[in-house]
Amino acid sequence: MTLGAELIPLTDLHSHLIPGVDDGARTLEDSLEGIGRMFAEGITTIVTTPHLDGSLSRDPRSFEERLSQVDKGFRVVADAVRERFPKVTFRRGNEVMLDIPDPDLSDPRVHLAGNRFVLVEWPRLQIPPETPAAIRGLASQGIHIVIAHPERYAGHDAHLSIVERWRGEGAWCQVNYGSLLGKYGPDARSRAFMLLERGWVDCFSSDFHGRPGLPLFVDGARERFKELGAEEAWSLLTGTNPGRIVRGEPPIPVSPFEGKQRGLFARLLSRLRT
Repeated sequence: MTLGAELIPLTDLHSHLIPGVDDGARTLEDSLEGIGRMFAEGITTIVTTPHLDGSLSRDPRSFEERLSQVDKGFRVVADAVRERFPKVTFRRGNEVMLDIPDPDLSDPRVHLAGNRFVLVEWPRLQIPPETPAAIRGLASQGIHIVIAHPERYAGHDAHLSIVERWRGEGAWCQVNYGSLLGKYGPDARSRAFMLLERGWVDCFSSDFHGRPGLPLFVDGARERFKELGAEEAWSLLTGTNPGRIVRGEPPIPVSPFEGKQRGLFARLLSRLRT
């Protein structure tokens, strides 16, 4: 399929749609309203990812209490999704905050769709010291790290060199749709496009927090890619690669923008900065 009237089926790996467990959806109706809008935008597979502090994994009792709370809420939403949206595949994982460098992420309930991929974030949108070593340690345990919204963190240098180091340790990168449209400010927007330019983005997701009225930004991001003539990259980043992660397979590398496309990219980024 192409970016025409018929939408490419999308897979979303980052959202907060289990009511009452974090800062996302508050009620089941919030969850279902949001899932309905995601489906209308072309998202047919959703892996929802409630927040989880990595340090909690070192307290077995509290960790089990938290995962059981999420289990219970997920079952309620999943049952309702099967009834109301039978064409939507609804799975779960977590967005794990690496507030310690060495959490125990062996429980499959922490993983995206139960496989060995784990979505992680850094605390307070800051980049702690020795993040490549933390990724290396988790990789040595067979955990495949997907870094949530790398474009949003403070502490990057002008070349985003820490992202290159993360990728060198085997991590993949998930950028938010909204970053392309300025939801998180001009710096995050510029970094999102710089990551695309370098070929350092592996998938897009919504990071949707399941509240009525909150935008998804999928259509706007789709239009940006149409402007760039980047249909193949869009398909990889929104359908193929997140779908592979759900199946436990590594993403396919997405080529950096080049040639005429790079020129269009530069003009688009310049216009967005004004």
